[in-house]
Amino acid sequence: MAAKDDLGRAGEERAAAHLRAQGYTIVDRNWRCPQGELDIVAVTRSELVVVEVKTRRSDLFGHPLEAVDARKAARLWRLAMAWIAAHPDAARGRRLRLDAIALTGPDPADAVLEHLEGAL
Repeated sequence: MAAKDDLGRAGEERAAAHLRAQGYTIVDRNWRCPQGELDIVAVTRSELVVVEVKTRRSDLFGHPLEAVDARKAARLWRLAMAWIAAHPDAARGRRLRLDAIALTGPDPADAVLEHLEGAL
């Protein structure tokens, strides 16, 4: 596996741990369908939260969240709708929210973590 893939997986693991510590329940990770992949799907009592995770070793080439442009955000909304169609019971009675988590630093274990709720 490429170092970039390892970095991304470690970042997603740290993001999931952060979400659990904040009281979220993780219901899906790396969910795939023909349209693409969702990094993390989590729930609270009232919300279904789709989380895009971006991990970078530095911000030398820009902040990690700069990679989430309008086109990517629209794609995530479509993927969220596909996830809901495939898991209607998990979504029932919950409001959908799209979040982004950015991790910046050489090691995801102690990288700076930014969680933007409803960012997309």
